[in-house]
Amino acid sequence: MRLDDVRVLDLSRLLPGPYATQLLADLGATVLKIEEPAGGDYARRMGAVGESGYGHIFEAVNRGKRSVALDLKEETAREAFYELVEDADVVFETFRPGVAERLGIDHETLSRYNEELVYVSLSGYGQESPHAKRAGHDLNYAGVSGLLDMTRPDANSKPTIPGYPVVDMASGLFSAFSIVGALLSRELGSGGTRVDIAMTDVMLSFSQLFAGGALAGDTPRPGETMLTGKFPCYDVYRTADGRYLTLAALEPKFWNALCAAIDRPELAENHLSDDPAVRTAVRETLRDVFESKTLEVWLDEFEDTDTAVGGVFTLPEALDRPQTRARNMVETAAGAPSRLGFPALTPAAESVPTTVPDHGEHTEDVLRGAGVSPDEIEHVLGRD
Repeated sequence: MRLDDVRVLDLSRLLPGPYATQLLADLGATVLKIEEPAGGDYARRMGAVGESGYGHIFEAVNRGKRSVALDLKEETAREAFYELVEDADVVFETFRPGVAERLGIDHETLSRYNEELVYVSLSGYGQESPHAKRAGHDLNYAGVSGLLDMTRPDANSKPTIPGYPVVDMASGLFSAFSIVGALLSRELGSGGTRVDIAMTDVMLSFSQLFAGGALAGDTPRPGETMLTGKFPCYDVYRTADGRYLTLAALEPKFWNALCAAIDRPELAENHLSDDPAVRTAVRETLRDVFESKTLEVWLDEFEDTDTAVGGVFTLPEALDRPQTRARNMVETAAGAPSRLGFPALTPAAESVPTTVPDHGEHTEDVLRGAGVSPDEIEHVLGRD
């Protein structure tokens, strides 16, 4: 599916919002990144600097977009924005609830200029909720959604901060999904629509495996469920070289194949034992076995075994694995730094953008193309 005829006005910044619109841009959508004239997206100046002169975070999720610098608190700039809205398909914003209304760029206002508009808001707690106006970031949302509690090695340990900003990325992905879904719905005749996405809701939806029990009165505890370490067949084991191997042999066929491959057939009958003492004994046996060889030796030995094992790799190692290369997840282009590719093999993403926009680089061209008068453009650019 290509999105070449889709025009997105992206009012988001930092990570989750720009990741959503980056996915759309990778599929061909025209994404106009609306930024404040004074500095623009904070991510331009955050973290290590890439070859563009901007932070790696900014480089990663703003490729191929066009930057338009508008001070939406100023009337002339806001009127220019309304002219952009007339020809837009999507407005996507990540302001704290209430800000869009104060700026005069809320759904109700913009619908007067374009009744077919898809208007999507992404915020931490949603537009209307007890915590709607509360500040937050990924870690806060991970905490209140139950994710952080389940990262403990055991119930008595301190929660572990996930290595990736899971809530941010999941929310960006869900936003992109919601935008495409709303566009399809519009094509089927439903007209414009309003979508309100809360990052905490997105992460709560990831709790499907445990939510049923929790709603019934149970409290899932880390280390005591099938996917958090209760059973030896689903765990992480140290190898002889100090590396780690993942084992996820939940299905009997995978467990039986594992037991045969390590020459421990006696373990097969204790796959998902309810006896804690049996589980402890099995786990200790597996620990001794896996600590007898290096990670790469184990991976080589399991290459032709139909069981669920893998390595724990650093990110540079993961990016350099043959599997990663085969899936085109690392792309290189002449004169441009290597970057992550689109996470699906589809003709729609065979040619994705590689460059990031300078702050306000496309303001004049975009406004002129939208029919904004020369005098207004000069005022917006501060040249009158």
